[in-house]
Amino acid sequence: MSMQNRLQGKVVAITGGARGIGAAAAAALAQAGATVVIGDIDRAAAEETAAAIGKAVTAHALDVADSESFAAFLDAAQAQSGPLDVLINNAGIMPLSRAEEEPSTTTTQILAVNLQGVIHGCKQAVMRMKPRRSGHIVNVASVAAKVPLPGAATYAASKAGVLAYSDALRAELHGSGIEVSCVLPGIVDTELATGIAVRGFHPIAPKEVADALVDVLERPRFEVFVPRQAGIALRATSLGGRRLSEWLQHALRADTPMLEAIGSAERTDYEKRARQQRST
Repeated sequence: MSMQNRLQGKVVAITGGARGIGAAAAAALAQAGATVVIGDIDRAAAEETAAAIGKAVTAHALDVADSESFAAFLDAAQAQSGPLDVLINNAGIMPLSRAEEEPSTTTTQILAVNLQGVIHGCKQAVMRMKPRRSGHIVNVASVAAKVPLPGAATYAASKAGVLAYSDALRAELHGSGIEVSCVLPGIVDTELATGIAVRGFHPIAPKEVADALVDVLERPRFEVFVPRQAGIALRATSLGGRRLSEWLQHALRADTPMLEAIGSAERTDYEKRARQQRST
């Protein structure tokens, strides 16, 4: 059976669907035959994205940090399109700051969107999928879940939490008919990564992550790195222990880009919007 046939008619809900990875995933899944519903706190931007992609995509307002908003979003998606087959928890924010300088409101906001929002979504999806003994939850984490990022400590903690929660949920749902996957992208060419430059590395396109999301729905498995080489490199360096990993990070200057981007002019607009709004 082709990938297009496997996804044909599936009802897929995507959080943070107005921009970046979420918008690219919506386009890729619609092209593969799915019926896609995107949610975003910026409803106008979500509706604009949905209209640009075409009839297979619709949009609704969603604040992932609010459990009632999440329930209303999935209720609306099911009322409009039918029973939920797939939830992609993609919404996330990444304000940068040194740990001691990060306002407590920002810390709370990052955890509320990036981690608690995923938990809200998983709970709501499981309640809808369990009676049908069918469904797939895909949580978008980050390579930051495995690699320390000075200047983005709370973000890294939130993504490590997403990975751990996904792993535990997968074990809990064993035999239920519900698949759980976790996708871990590197630095992606979206607003979230504006002003962040890693020497020798180029940001990956949102479409690469979107293609990985489509692929994991077609061939379910738990942990997916984007690009794939990132996972291979992490496994290889882990064999040498923490000291080797830290030495390589320092040698490649991979431990400084977030710190160097703090307060940069390039990030001004994104940081302002990320702090004013709860999801991207």
